[in-house]
Amino acid sequence: MTLYEDNKLYIRNTLTRKKELFSALNPPNVGLYVCGPTVYGDPHLGHARPAVTFDLLYRYLRFLGYKVRYVRNITDVGHLESDADEGEDKILKKARLEQLEPMEVVQHYTNRYHKAMEMLNVLPPSIEPRASGHIIEQQVMAETILNNGYAYEVNGSLYFDVLKYHKEHNYGKLSGRILEDLISNARQLDTQDEKRNSVDFALWKKAGPAHIMRWPSKWGEGFPGWHLECSAMSRKYLGEKFDIHGGGTDLLFPHHECEIAQSVAATGREAVRYWMHNNMVTINGQKMGKSLGNFITLEDLFTGKHELLEKAYSPMTIRFFMLQAHYGGTLDFSNQALAAAERGLARLMAAAEVLDKLKPGEGGGFDAGAFEKDAFDAMNDDLGSPVLIAHLFESARFINSAYTGGGSLPQTELEKLRSVFRMFVFDVLGLAAEKKETGNLTSKLVDLLLNIRMEVKKKKDYELSDRIRNELASFGITVKDRKDGFDWEIS
Repeated sequence: MTLYEDNKLYIRNTLTRKKELFSALNPPNVGLYVCGPTVYGDPHLGHARPAVTFDLLYRYLRFLGYKVRYVRNITDVGHLESDADEGEDKILKKARLEQLEPMEVVQHYTNRYHKAMEMLNVLPPSIEPRASGHIIEQQVMAETILNNGYAYEVNGSLYFDVLKYHKEHNYGKLSGRILEDLISNARQLDTQDEKRNSVDFALWKKAGPAHIMRWPSKWGEGFPGWHLECSAMSRKYLGEKFDIHGGGTDLLFPHHECEIAQSVAATGREAVRYWMHNNMVTINGQKMGKSLGNFITLEDLFTGKHELLEKAYSPMTIRFFMLQAHYGGTLDFSNQALAAAERGLARLMAAAEVLDKLKPGEGGGFDAGAFEKDAFDAMNDDLGSPVLIAHLFESARFINSAYTGGGSLPQTELEKLRSVFRMFVFDVLGLAAEKKETGNLTSKLVDLLLNIRMEVKKKKDYELSDRIRNELASFGITVKDRKDGFDWEIS
Protein backbone atom coordinates (compact mmCIF):
# COMPACT_ATOMS: atom_id res chain seq x y z
CA MET A 1 0.00 0.00 0.00
CA THR A 2 1.65 3.26 1.15
CA LEU A 3 3.82 4.52 3.95
CA TYR A 4 0.55 5.19 5.83
CA GLU A 5 -0.48 1.53 5.89
CA ASP A 6 0.21 1.19 9.63
CA ASN A 7 -2.51 3.74 10.41
CA LYS A 8 -5.66 1.87 11.44
CA LEU A 9 -8.98 3.56 10.82
CA TYR A 10 -11.80 3.08 13.31
CA ILE A 11 -15.25 4.11 12.11
CA ARG A 12 -18.57 4.15 13.94
CA ASN A 13 -20.86 1.46 12.55
CA THR A 14 -24.52 2.45 12.80
CA LEU A 15 -25.52 -1.21 12.86
CA THR A 16 -23.47 -2.12 15.95
CA ARG A 17 -23.54 1.40 17.44
CA LYS A 18 -19.83 1.36 18.22
CA LYS A 19 -16.50 2.13 16.60
CA GLU A 20 -14.99 -0.74 14.66
CA LEU A 21 -11.62 -1.26 13.02
CA PHE A 22 -12.13 -0.86 9.32
CA SER A 23 -10.39 -3.37 7.06
CA ALA A 24 -11.40 -3.96 3.45
CA LEU A 25 -12.60 -7.34 2.21
CA ASN A 26 -9.83 -7.49 -0.36
CA PRO A 27 -7.25 -4.86 0.57
CA PRO A 28 -6.58 -2.41 -0.86
CA ASN A 29 -10.01 -2.33 -2.58
CA VAL A 30 -12.98 -0.59 -0.94
CA GLY A 31 -16.60 -0.44 -2.11
CA LEU A 32 -18.41 2.70 -0.93
CA TYR A 33 -22.08 3.42 -1.71
CA VAL A 34 -23.76 6.68 -0.70
CA CYS A 35 -27.39 7.64 -1.31
CA GLY A 36 -27.38 10.69 -3.53
CA PRO A 37 -30.08 13.33 -4.03
CA THR A 38 -33.58 13.15 -5.40
CA VAL A 39 -33.18 15.81 -8.07
CA TYR A 40 -36.36 17.87 -8.03
CA GLY A 41 -35.08 21.16 -6.57
CA ASP A 42 -32.01 23.30 -5.99
CA PRO A 43 -29.28 21.70 -3.84
CA HIS A 44 -29.50 22.79 -0.21
CA LEU A 45 -27.69 22.32 3.09
CA GLY A 46 -29.20 18.87 3.52
CA HIS A 47 -27.48 17.82 0.29
CA ALA A 48 -24.18 19.42 1.27
CA ARG A 49 -23.61 17.62 4.56
CA PRO A 50 -23.58 14.00 3.34
CA ALA A 51 -21.67 15.09 0.24
CA VAL A 52 -18.90 16.71 2.34
CA THR A 53 -18.95 13.93 4.97
CA PHE A 54 -18.43 11.10 2.51
CA ASP A 55 -16.05 13.15 0.40
CA LEU A 56 -13.90 13.33 3.54
CA LEU A 57 -14.13 9.55 3.95
CA TYR A 58 -13.39 9.01 0.24
CA ARG A 59 -10.37 11.31 0.35
CA TYR A 60 -8.97 9.77 3.53
CA LEU A 61 -9.34 6.18 2.35
CA ARG A 62 -7.50 7.06 -0.86
CA PHE A 63 -4.93 8.97 1.18
CA LEU A 64 -4.27 5.80 3.20
CA GLY A 65 -3.64 3.92 -0.03
CA TYR A 66 -6.97 2.19 -0.65
CA LYS A 67 -8.40 1.88 -4.13
CA VAL A 68 -11.98 3.06 -3.68
CA ARG A 69 -14.93 2.49 -5.97
CA TYR A 70 -17.28 5.23 -4.85
CA VAL A 71 -20.89 4.89 -6.08
CA ARG A 72 -23.33 7.75 -5.44
CA ASN A 73 -26.72 7.40 -7.06
CA ILE A 74 -29.19 9.90 -8.50
CA THR A 75 -32.84 9.24 -7.62
CA ASP A 76 -34.91 10.27 -10.61
CA VAL A 77 -37.99 8.06 -10.25
CA GLY A 78 -40.03 6.29 -7.59
CA HIS A 79 -39.48 8.61 -4.61
CA LEU A 80 -43.05 9.41 -3.58
CA GLU A 81 -44.10 12.26 -1.31
CA SER A 82 -44.82 9.78 1.47
CA ASP A 83 -42.65 6.92 2.71
CA ALA A 84 -45.90 4.91 2.95
CA ASP A 85 -46.02 4.35 -0.84
CA GLU A 86 -48.63 7.02 -1.41
CA GLY A 87 -48.71 10.51 -2.85
CA GLU A 88 -47.19 11.83 -6.04
CA ASP A 89 -43.72 11.10 -7.40
CA LYS A 90 -41.54 14.09 -6.45
CA ILE A 91 -40.06 14.40 -9.94
CA LEU A 92 -43.47 14.16 -11.60
CA LYS A 93 -44.94 16.78 -9.28
CA LYS A 94 -42.16 19.23 -10.16
CA ALA A 95 -42.53 18.46 -13.87
CA ARG A 96 -46.28 19.09 -13.70
CA LEU A 97 -45.86 22.39 -11.84
CA GLU A 98 -43.20 23.66 -14.24
CA GLN A 99 -44.80 22.11 -17.35
CA LEU A 100 -41.65 20.21 -18.27
CA GLU A 101 -40.75 16.65 -19.19
CA PRO A 102 -39.72 14.69 -16.05
CA MET A 103 -36.24 14.03 -17.47
CA GLU A 104 -35.92 17.76 -18.19
CA VAL A 105 -36.43 18.41 -14.49
CA VAL A 106 -33.94 15.67 -13.63
CA GLN A 107 -31.25 16.99 -15.94
CA HIS A 108 -31.67 20.60 -14.85
CA TYR A 109 -31.36 19.90 -11.14
CA THR A 110 -28.65 17.26 -11.62
CA ASN A 111 -26.58 19.93 -13.38
CA ARG A 112 -27.27 22.34 -10.52
CA TYR A 113 -26.24 19.71 -7.98
CA HIS A 114 -23.01 18.92 -9.83
CA LYS A 115 -22.12 22.62 -10.02
CA ALA A 116 -22.70 23.09 -6.30
CA MET A 117 -20.60 20.02 -5.47
CA GLU A 118 -17.78 21.32 -7.65
CA MET A 119 -17.87 24.66 -5.80
CA LEU A 120 -17.65 22.79 -2.48
CA ASN A 121 -14.64 20.88 -3.87
CA VAL A 122 -16.47 17.56 -3.50
CA LEU A 123 -14.80 14.95 -5.69
CA PRO A 124 -17.05 13.24 -8.23
CA PRO A 125 -17.85 9.58 -7.49
CA SER A 126 -16.41 6.72 -9.50
CA ILE A 127 -19.90 5.84 -10.75
CA GLU A 128 -23.10 7.89 -10.57
CA PRO A 129 -25.99 5.64 -11.63
CA ARG A 130 -29.57 6.83 -12.14
CA ALA A 131 -32.52 4.79 -10.95
CA SER A 132 -34.29 5.18 -14.32
CA GLY A 133 -31.28 3.63 -16.05
CA HIS A 134 -31.47 0.42 -13.99
CA ILE A 135 -35.10 -0.66 -14.36
CA ILE A 136 -34.18 -4.16 -15.54
CA GLU A 137 -31.89 -4.77 -12.55
CA GLN A 138 -34.65 -3.66 -10.20
CA GLN A 139 -37.23 -5.89 -11.87
CA VAL A 140 -34.89 -8.88 -11.65
CA MET A 141 -34.25 -8.26 -7.93
CA ALA A 142 -37.96 -7.77 -7.24
CA GLU A 143 -38.79 -11.04 -9.03
CA THR A 144 -36.09 -12.87 -7.04
CA ILE A 145 -37.58 -11.60 -3.78
CA LEU A 146 -41.04 -12.70 -4.97
CA ASN A 147 -39.78 -16.16 -5.94
CA ASN A 148 -38.06 -16.50 -2.57
CA GLY A 149 -41.40 -15.98 -0.84
CA TYR A 150 -40.84 -12.53 0.67
CA ALA A 151 -43.16 -10.53 -1.59
CA TYR A 152 -46.69 -10.69 -3.00
CA GLU A 153 -48.48 -9.22 -5.99
CA VAL A 154 -51.72 -7.22 -5.82
CA ASN A 155 -53.34 -5.58 -8.86
CA GLY A 156 -50.08 -5.13 -10.73
CA SER A 157 -48.11 -3.88 -7.70
CA LEU A 158 -45.49 -5.88 -5.80
CA TYR A 159 -45.11 -5.49 -2.03
CA PHE A 160 -42.45 -6.74 0.39
CA ASP A 161 -43.92 -8.94 3.13
CA VAL A 162 -42.29 -7.45 6.22
CA LEU A 163 -44.02 -9.70 8.76
CA LYS A 164 -42.93 -12.89 7.02
CA TYR A 165 -39.38 -11.55 6.75
CA HIS A 166 -39.38 -10.58 10.42
CA LYS A 167 -40.30 -14.10 11.51
CA GLU A 168 -36.99 -15.37 10.14
CA HIS A 169 -34.85 -12.23 10.44
CA ASN A 170 -34.88 -8.97 12.36
CA TYR A 171 -36.62 -6.07 10.65
CA GLY A 172 -35.57 -2.97 12.59
CA LYS A 173 -32.04 -4.04 13.54
CA LEU A 174 -30.40 -0.98 11.92
CA SER A 175 -32.73 1.71 13.23
CA GLY A 176 -33.63 0.04 16.52
CA ARG A 177 -37.35 0.20 15.64
CA ILE A 178 -39.66 -2.44 17.09
CA LEU A 179 -41.98 -3.90 14.46
CA GLU A 180 -44.92 -4.35 16.82
CA ASP A 181 -44.75 -0.64 17.72
CA LEU A 182 -44.61 0.33 14.06
CA ILE A 183 -47.73 -1.70 13.34
CA SER A 184 -49.69 -0.34 16.30
CA ASN A 185 -48.74 3.27 15.53
CA ALA A 186 -49.32 3.08 11.78
CA ARG A 187 -52.15 5.21 10.47
CA GLN A 188 -54.67 3.77 8.05
CA LEU A 189 -53.52 4.18 4.45
CA ASP A 190 -55.51 4.80 1.30
CA THR A 191 -53.80 1.72 -0.15
CA GLN A 192 -54.41 -0.39 2.95
CA ASP A 193 -56.75 -2.67 0.98
CA GLU A 194 -53.80 -3.64 -1.25
CA LYS A 195 -51.24 -4.26 1.46
CA ARG A 196 -51.42 -7.18 3.82
CA ASN A 197 -50.00 -4.97 6.52
CA SER A 198 -49.30 -1.26 6.86
CA VAL A 199 -45.54 -1.81 7.31
CA ASP A 200 -45.16 -3.59 3.96
CA PHE A 201 -43.45 -1.51 1.28
CA ALA A 202 -43.56 -1.40 -2.51
CA LEU A 203 -41.01 -3.11 -4.71
CA TRP A 204 -42.95 -2.23 -7.86
CA LYS A 205 -45.95 0.11 -8.16
CA LYS A 206 -48.65 -0.06 -10.80
CA ALA A 207 -48.75 3.23 -12.69
CA GLY A 208 -52.01 5.12 -12.68
CA PRO A 209 -53.42 6.64 -15.87
CA ALA A 210 -51.78 10.02 -15.23
CA HIS A 211 -48.39 8.57 -14.30
CA ILE A 212 -45.93 9.49 -17.08
CA MET A 213 -42.81 7.61 -15.93
CA ARG A 214 -43.73 3.96 -16.48
CA TRP A 215 -42.09 0.80 -17.73
CA PRO A 216 -43.46 -2.59 -18.82
CA SER A 217 -43.02 -5.51 -16.44
CA LYS A 218 -44.42 -8.98 -15.75
CA TRP A 219 -46.86 -7.36 -13.33
CA GLY A 220 -48.00 -4.62 -15.69
CA GLU A 221 -46.83 -1.10 -16.49
CA GLY A 222 -45.40 0.64 -13.47
CA PHE A 223 -42.31 2.01 -11.76
CA PRO A 224 -39.88 0.78 -9.09
CA GLY A 225 -40.18 1.39 -5.37
CA TRP A 226 -37.71 3.90 -3.94
CA HIS A 227 -36.04 1.45 -1.56
CA LEU A 228 -35.34 -1.10 -4.28
CA GLU A 229 -33.24 1.30 -6.36
CA CYS A 230 -30.21 1.47 -4.08
CA SER A 231 -30.22 -2.28 -3.41
CA ALA A 232 -30.19 -3.06 -7.12
CA MET A 233 -27.58 -0.45 -8.10
CA SER A 234 -25.18 -1.18 -5.22
CA ARG A 235 -25.38 -4.87 -6.05
CA LYS A 236 -24.65 -4.22 -9.73
CA TYR A 237 -21.55 -2.08 -9.16
CA LEU A 238 -20.20 -3.33 -5.82
CA GLY A 239 -21.38 -6.93 -5.67
CA GLU A 240 -23.51 -8.84 -3.19
CA LYS A 241 -21.20 -7.86 -0.31
CA PHE A 242 -19.48 -4.50 -0.06
CA ASP A 243 -17.77 -2.41 2.57
CA ILE A 244 -19.50 0.87 3.43
CA HIS A 245 -22.98 2.26 2.85
CA GLY A 246 -23.52 5.89 3.82
CA GLY A 247 -26.20 8.54 3.95
CA GLY A 248 -28.00 10.93 6.24
CA THR A 249 -29.79 9.85 9.43
CA ASP A 250 -33.07 10.72 7.73
CA LEU A 251 -32.52 7.68 5.48
CA LEU A 252 -31.83 5.27 8.33
CA PHE A 253 -35.53 4.41 8.54
CA PRO A 254 -37.27 3.27 6.49
CA HIS A 255 -34.96 3.47 3.46
CA HIS A 256 -31.84 1.73 4.73
CA GLU A 257 -33.81 -0.66 6.93
CA CYS A 258 -35.69 -1.76 3.81
CA GLU A 259 -32.44 -2.11 1.88
CA ILE A 260 -31.17 -4.63 4.43
CA ALA A 261 -34.40 -6.62 4.20
CA GLN A 262 -34.34 -6.64 0.38
CA SER A 263 -30.73 -7.83 0.20
CA VAL A 264 -31.31 -10.65 2.68
CA ALA A 265 -34.53 -11.68 0.92
CA ALA A 266 -32.81 -11.72 -2.48
CA THR A 267 -29.42 -13.23 -1.65
CA GLY A 268 -29.73 -14.78 1.80
CA ARG A 269 -27.24 -12.41 3.40
CA GLU A 270 -26.72 -8.77 4.27
CA ALA A 271 -24.89 -6.70 1.68
CA VAL A 272 -23.20 -4.07 3.86
CA ARG A 273 -20.36 -4.47 6.34
CA TYR A 274 -20.37 -0.93 7.76
CA TRP A 275 -23.29 1.52 7.88
CA MET A 276 -22.34 5.18 8.39
CA HIS A 277 -24.76 8.08 8.82
CA ASN A 278 -24.17 11.80 9.06
CA ASN A 279 -26.48 13.74 11.36
CA MET A 280 -29.00 16.40 10.43
CA VAL A 281 -28.61 20.12 9.72
CA THR A 282 -30.46 22.68 11.85
CA ILE A 283 -30.83 26.43 11.40
CA ASN A 284 -30.53 28.47 14.59
CA GLY A 285 -31.53 25.38 16.57
CA GLN A 286 -34.52 24.43 14.38
CA LYS A 287 -34.78 21.62 11.85
CA MET A 288 -34.50 22.99 8.34
CA GLY A 289 -37.81 23.06 6.45
CA LYS A 290 -39.69 25.13 3.89
CA SER A 291 -42.73 25.42 6.18
CA LEU A 292 -40.55 27.04 8.88
CA GLY A 293 -39.14 29.61 6.48
CA ASN A 294 -35.55 28.57 7.23
CA PHE A 295 -34.92 26.45 4.13
CA ILE A 296 -31.59 27.68 2.73
CA THR A 297 -30.21 26.55 -0.62
CA LEU A 298 -26.50 26.52 -1.38
CA GLU A 299 -27.03 29.32 -3.88
CA ASP A 300 -28.65 31.37 -1.09
CA LEU A 301 -25.52 30.89 0.99
CA PHE A 302 -23.11 31.70 -1.82
CA THR A 303 -24.99 34.88 -2.79
CA GLY A 304 -26.33 35.97 0.61
CA LYS A 305 -29.84 36.30 -0.85
CA HIS A 306 -31.87 34.98 2.07
CA GLU A 307 -33.53 36.90 4.86
CA LEU A 308 -31.78 34.79 7.52
CA LEU A 309 -28.32 35.58 6.14
CA GLU A 310 -26.37 38.69 7.05
CA LYS A 311 -23.97 38.24 4.13
CA ALA A 312 -22.78 35.79 1.49
CA TYR A 313 -20.49 32.93 2.51
CA SER A 314 -18.01 31.30 0.18
CA PRO A 315 -18.20 27.58 -0.70
CA MET A 316 -14.97 26.88 1.20
CA THR A 317 -16.38 28.61 4.29
CA ILE A 318 -19.39 26.27 4.13
CA ARG A 319 -17.15 23.23 3.67
CA PHE A 320 -14.84 24.26 6.50
CA PHE A 321 -17.79 24.92 8.83
CA MET A 322 -19.12 21.41 8.19
CA LEU A 323 -15.71 19.86 8.83
CA GLN A 324 -15.38 21.71 12.15
CA ALA A 325 -18.19 19.52 13.51
CA HIS A 326 -18.04 15.74 13.75
CA TYR A 327 -20.20 14.14 11.08
CA GLY A 328 -22.17 12.22 13.73
CA GLY A 329 -23.33 15.33 15.58
CA THR A 330 -26.10 17.79 14.73
CA LEU A 331 -24.82 20.75 12.71
CA ASP A 332 -26.42 24.09 13.54
CA PHE A 333 -26.06 26.95 11.08
CA SER A 334 -26.03 30.55 12.25
CA ASN A 335 -24.46 33.74 10.97
CA GLN A 336 -22.20 33.88 14.03
CA ALA A 337 -20.94 30.33 13.50
CA LEU A 338 -20.39 30.88 9.78
CA ALA A 339 -18.50 34.13 10.42
CA ALA A 340 -16.26 32.29 12.91
CA ALA A 341 -15.64 29.54 10.33
CA GLU A 342 -14.74 32.20 7.77
CA ARG A 343 -12.10 33.63 10.11
CA GLY A 344 -10.74 30.19 10.97
CA LEU A 345 -10.44 29.22 7.31
CA ALA A 346 -8.59 32.47 6.58
CA ARG A 347 -6.07 31.63 9.33
CA LEU A 348 -5.30 28.23 7.80
CA MET A 349 -5.06 29.59 4.27
CA ALA A 350 -2.74 32.39 5.44
CA ALA A 351 -0.48 29.85 7.15
CA ALA A 352 -0.43 27.69 4.03
CA GLU A 353 0.51 30.72 1.96
CA VAL A 354 3.58 31.64 4.03
CA LEU A 355 4.91 28.09 4.44
CA ASP A 356 7.20 28.40 1.42
CA LYS A 357 8.53 31.70 2.75
CA LEU A 358 9.81 30.17 5.99
CA LYS A 359 13.57 29.80 6.22
CA PRO A 360 15.30 26.99 8.10
CA GLY A 361 17.24 27.82 11.23
CA GLU A 362 18.72 26.38 14.38
CA GLY A 363 15.65 26.98 16.54
CA GLY A 364 12.91 24.62 17.62
CA GLY A 365 9.75 24.72 19.64
CA PHE A 366 7.64 22.62 17.28
CA ASP A 367 7.68 18.84 16.82
CA ALA A 368 6.60 18.09 13.24
CA GLY A 369 6.69 14.35 13.86
CA ALA A 370 4.31 14.65 16.80
CA PHE A 371 2.08 16.89 14.68
CA GLU A 372 1.90 14.20 11.99
CA LYS A 373 1.01 11.51 14.54
CA ASP A 374 -1.67 13.69 16.14
CA ALA A 375 -3.20 14.41 12.72
CA PHE A 376 -3.41 10.72 11.82
CA ASP A 377 -4.71 9.79 15.28
CA ALA A 378 -7.51 12.34 14.91
CA MET A 379 -8.63 11.08 11.51
CA ASN A 380 -8.26 7.41 12.44
CA ASP A 381 -10.65 7.95 15.34
CA ASP A 382 -13.89 7.94 13.34
CA LEU A 383 -12.87 10.75 10.97
CA GLY A 384 -12.23 13.22 13.79
CA SER A 385 -12.00 16.31 11.59
CA PRO A 386 -12.68 18.75 14.50
CA VAL A 387 -9.66 17.41 16.41
CA LEU A 388 -7.54 17.48 13.25
CA ILE A 389 -8.48 21.12 12.67
CA ALA A 390 -7.47 21.96 16.24
CA HIS A 391 -4.00 20.48 15.55
CA LEU A 392 -3.81 22.43 12.30
CA PHE A 393 -4.61 25.67 14.14
CA GLU A 394 -1.83 24.91 16.60
CA SER A 395 0.65 24.41 13.78
CA ALA A 396 -0.63 27.57 12.06
CA ARG A 397 0.22 29.58 15.20
CA PHE A 398 3.81 28.36 15.00
CA ILE A 399 3.99 29.02 11.24
CA ASN A 400 2.80 32.62 11.64
CA SER A 401 5.10 33.17 14.59
CA ALA A 402 8.10 31.81 12.67
CA TYR A 403 7.23 33.99 9.70
CA THR A 404 7.31 37.15 11.79
CA GLY A 405 10.63 36.18 13.36
CA GLY A 406 9.36 34.34 16.41
CA GLY A 407 10.95 30.95 15.74
CA SER A 408 12.51 28.59 13.21
CA LEU A 409 13.05 24.90 12.49
CA PRO A 410 15.91 22.82 11.06
CA GLN A 411 15.56 22.00 7.36
CA THR A 412 14.27 18.42 7.81
CA GLU A 413 11.68 19.46 10.41
CA LEU A 414 10.56 22.37 8.26
CA GLU A 415 10.10 20.13 5.22
CA LYS A 416 8.02 17.67 7.27
CA LEU A 417 5.87 20.50 8.63
CA ARG A 418 5.23 21.78 5.10
CA SER A 419 4.35 18.31 3.81
CA VAL A 420 2.05 17.29 6.66
CA PHE A 421 0.26 20.64 6.89
CA ARG A 422 -0.52 20.72 3.18
CA MET A 423 -1.51 17.05 2.99
CA PHE A 424 -4.14 17.37 5.68
CA VAL A 425 -5.44 20.81 4.70
CA PHE A 426 -5.70 20.23 0.97
CA ASP A 427 -5.67 16.47 0.31
CA VAL A 428 -7.64 15.17 3.30
CA LEU A 429 -9.94 18.04 4.31
CA GLY A 430 -10.31 19.06 0.69
CA LEU A 431 -9.97 22.77 1.37
CA ALA A 432 -8.83 25.07 -1.41
CA ALA A 433 -7.59 28.63 -1.61
CA GLU A 434 -10.29 30.93 -2.94
CA LYS A 435 -9.30 33.70 -5.28
CA LYS A 436 -10.05 37.22 -4.18
CA GLU A 437 -10.18 39.65 -7.05
CA THR A 438 -8.29 42.72 -5.91
CA GLY A 439 -7.47 44.14 -9.32
CA ASN A 440 -3.98 45.01 -10.49
CA LEU A 441 -4.42 48.73 -9.84
CA THR A 442 -5.69 48.15 -6.30
CA SER A 443 -2.74 45.91 -5.54
CA LYS A 444 -0.29 48.51 -6.78
CA LEU A 445 -1.95 51.28 -4.76
CA VAL A 446 -1.83 49.24 -1.54
CA ASP A 447 1.82 48.40 -2.11
CA LEU A 448 2.55 52.08 -2.76
CA LEU A 449 0.88 53.15 0.49
CA LEU A 450 2.70 50.51 2.50
CA ASN A 451 6.06 51.44 1.01
CA ILE A 452 5.36 55.06 1.97
CA ARG A 453 4.44 53.79 5.44
CA MET A 454 7.83 52.06 5.71
CA GLU A 455 9.58 55.34 4.91
CA VAL A 456 7.42 57.11 7.48
CA LYS A 457 8.35 54.53 10.13
CA LYS A 458 12.06 55.04 9.40
CA LYS A 459 11.53 58.72 10.20
CA LYS A 460 9.82 57.62 13.45
CA ASP A 461 6.53 59.23 12.54
CA TYR A 462 4.57 56.46 14.21
CA GLU A 463 1.35 58.43 14.36
CA LEU A 464 1.14 58.66 10.56
CA SER A 465 2.30 55.05 10.22
CA ASP A 466 -0.52 53.84 12.46
CA ARG A 467 -3.01 56.03 10.64
CA ILE A 468 -2.14 54.44 7.27
CA ARG A 469 -2.46 50.95 8.73
CA ASN A 470 -5.78 51.75 10.45
CA GLU A 471 -7.24 53.38 7.34
CA LEU A 472 -6.36 50.30 5.29
CA ALA A 473 -7.92 48.11 7.97
CA SER A 474 -11.16 50.07 7.65
CA PHE A 475 -11.27 48.93 4.00
CA GLY A 476 -10.76 45.30 5.02
CA ILE A 477 -7.01 45.18 4.33
CA THR A 478 -4.94 43.52 7.05
CA VAL A 479 -1.26 44.53 7.20
CA LYS A 480 1.36 42.20 8.66
CA ASP A 481 4.73 43.78 9.47
CA ARG A 482 7.90 41.75 9.04
CA LYS A 483 11.53 42.50 9.82
CA ASP A 484 12.32 42.89 6.13
CA GLY A 485 9.06 44.35 4.82
CA PHE A 486 5.34 43.68 4.95
CA ASP A 487 2.52 41.45 3.78
CA TRP A 488 -1.13 42.32 3.33
CA GLU A 489 -4.37 40.56 2.58
CA ILE A 490 -8.03 41.39 2.10
CA SER A 491 -9.97 40.05 5.08
